[in-house]
Amino acid sequence: MAALGKFLRRGQFGLLLFFCPGCKTAHQVSVGEGPGPRWQFNGNAEAPTFAPSILCTGTQIERDDGGKWTGEWLRGPDGQPLKSICHSFMTDGRIQFLGDCTHALAGQTVDLPIFPGYRGETL
Repeated sequence: MAALGKFLRRGQFGLLLFFCPGCKTAHQVSVGEGPGPRWQFNGNAEAPTFAPSILCTGTQIERDDGGKWTGEWLRGPDGQPLKSICHSFMTDGRIQFLGDCTHALAGQTVDLPIFPGYRGETL
């Protein structure tokens, strides 16, 4: 995975990754030509815009005090794993988290954080 500025990473097959401060993990979008869903990208690695909205779903994970996954999922009163939803718009380097997000940043707009581990190297 190669740095594309301080905010984005380039993956294989047209993937771009950014760090989500709500989920505390990377999310990816597919850009350019290729199979499957594709997002429009403004080409600006310092103030990226992706369209349409970005929806990531899964299962909420349990983290230790250091933020690492414990190998367990957060569970509801019925013992079943809780669903995870992160739904956002990314415009000019700002993330607008929509109200259906299951994390603490739901309904807020924040600056895109620097990708963890960035050391100044870029493509």
